Amino acid sequence: MKLNDLQPNPGSKKKRKRVGRGTSAGQGKTAGRGTKGQSSRAGSGGHLYRQGGNLPFFRRLPFLRGYGFTPPNQVEYFEVNLEQLADFAANAEITPESLMDARLVRNLRMPIAILGRGEIKNPLKVHVHRITKGAREKIEAAGGSVEIIA
Repeated sequence: MKLNDLQPNPGSKKKRKRVGRGTSAGQGKTAGRGTKGQSSRAGSGGHLYRQGGNLPFFRRLPFLRGYGFTPPNQVEYFEVNLEQLADFAANAEITPESLMDARLVRNLRMPIAILGRGEIKNPLKVHVHRITKGAREKIEAAGGSVEIIA
């Protein structure tokens, strides 16, 4: 067998129907589009977002139009609340690794921020990237310490 002997299976390739080529062809004159009306004419359907006088869908949605932009170098933090740290033992070291072991954080590449919701009784040694003022006050009031990781 050679390359010039290759051919598709019989019946697998059909010729396309050529419409609008005379009445004897079976699809002549109106070419299967019926008579008159928008869908019988070339270029029917209009623009993708046109809605016939209604306010277009994409203009009805406020969040798609220009409300500034997302800064490319924006830092996203993993947020942990004080009430989630209540299960740690007294004088425990709270580091990104210990939060990962406790399944409070999913990714060590993202910085961690401690937020002030909830109360804390045990003194903890906290080493995180960012902490709110209220959370710092509550930890230090319980006898713990806070260190910011650079």
